[in-house]
Amino acid sequence: MDYEDPEEVEKRAQRKAEYLERQKGREARAAERAETERSLPLPPDRHLPNAEDLERTANRAVKRSRATKRTERRPLPARPHAVVDPAATLKRLVGEPRCNTLNRKLREGGKAFGAERFADARSALTPVVKEAPELPEGRELMGVTLYRLGHWKEAAAQLEAFRELSGSTEQHPVLADCYRALRRWNDIDELWDELGEASPSAELVTEGRIVVAGAKADQDDLTSAIRILEQNWRPPKRPQSHHLRRAYALADLYDQAGRIPRARELFRWVQSHAPDLADVRARVKALG
Repeated sequence: MDYEDPEEVEKRAQRKAEYLERQKGREARAAERAETERSLPLPPDRHLPNAEDLERTANRAVKRSRATKRTERRPLPARPHAVVDPAATLKRLVGEPRCNTLNRKLREGGKAFGAERFADARSALTPVVKEAPELPEGRELMGVTLYRLGHWKEAAAQLEAFRELSGSTEQHPVLADCYRALRRWNDIDELWDELGEASPSAELVTEGRIVVAGAKADQDDLTSAIRILEQNWRPPKRPQSHHLRRAYALADLYDQAGRIPRARELFRWVQSHAPDLADVRARVKALG
């Protein structure tokens, strides 16, 4: 049997404890803000609310609840669960006769997704997810399929299940982007914390960073959005696709913030390495 270094075990436990403590702090601050708002006195000239006032207040409350709502989720394990052959998992879950059919459906769903036939992928994967909900691969593929179809809430549910079953952060950027569309800012922050603690590949962290920065910009906090993408940023000599996407996103934020020279410089750098990325040619031309 392999034994882990006690020091590493202790470090992981400490990181997890720190994450839970930060989570409690966020909840406490949110509750404190809500209590403060409730205790504020009305202005002296405040008129009695009519039906329109009540409706506007209700609508604002709904928007706030959507923005502050948070998914209850268990902390991730110290490492992702071992990857098992989906066919073997299906055999254990549904038995051999049905296993072959569902495994074929899973492969069909993967092929349809790869060909960008997302409606076909969803049709193929529906019986897999329904009959074998504990299969991580089925949940993951259905989640990213629904994401590509723009069904954010349903996609998030599938990807949360994948996170739980796999113990992996592999789809955290996609899951966070679902919550960005749903304006679930707290969920995005928590997923970003998890991604940082897991320290996965540079590509995965970069994709998460882009989503988090975009969420900050959606909340009109361009300063924080720019800071997130600027952190440890240096244009590499041989940029890969995730470097270029990060640079494009940062240049776009510079443009939104009115920092035109910086935006122009970075858009030009992106164009020099990937002239067909998004609308970078048009952005360079527009900025002169």
